[in-house]
Amino acid sequence: MSQINGFIGRRHFLNRLGMGGIGSAAMAMGFSWNVQVAQANVLSSSEELTPESPEAALKQLLDGNQRFVQQKGQHPHQSRDRLQEVALAQHPYATVLSCADSRVPVEIVFDQGVGDLFDIRVAGNIITPEVLGSLEYAAVILETPLIMVLGHERCGAVTAAVANKPLPGQIGTFVKAIKPAIAKLDPQSANAVENAVVANIQYQVEATKRSSDLLAERISAGKLKIVGGRYDLDTGEVQVIA
Repeated sequence: MSQINGFIGRRHFLNRLGMGGIGSAAMAMGFSWNVQVAQANVLSSSEELTPESPEAALKQLLDGNQRFVQQKGQHPHQSRDRLQEVALAQHPYATVLSCADSRVPVEIVFDQGVGDLFDIRVAGNIITPEVLGSLEYAAVILETPLIMVLGHERCGAVTAAVANKPLPGQIGTFVKAIKPAIAKLDPQSANAVENAVVANIQYQVEATKRSSDLLAERISAGKLKIVGGRYDLDTGEVQVIA
């Protein structure tokens, strides 16, 4: 299970490229590049740039967001060398389940680069079986210590759920997934959409925790933290709200 569609967990990959098995692993993969150099690059990346604790991962994520807000972006891990480092394996330090909204480009708003974040994007940042499976893959196989469910103000999916009107095609499916989160809210309130955005983030965080034994085990072991974040479209700032 450690290899799916070319994805290899961080520790599985490093073990495979260990001093004892580096030659056989390289031959098995059929690559002719300098494996020792590649190993050094991967070790450097994982040791120096990948936080091991959930708290450290959250701090790194929010620090990147502050650089974005202050227009002091470092734009890390966007070089050709970085592409080669992660060509054989990924070891993202955080997973972000965000809305598919074009105004919330995750790597940009957190000032991250190639291979840093495991992105899952779906309208309304909702938990579906497929999304949950992707979160489990990231946490269990790739061993990311942090999951953030990232919603944003004036979310179209949430607005549609508040309006509660018929929608064409399959658009109504994500509205259906949001409705339980806002069932107790007043749709006529002046802040109905904003209240619903926050409620939906909190609901999806809790749904993630209660729907997966795999994630619950890692949370209990202190290896995983699941938080909710709200992205401000006007300022670019992310606030942790759950």
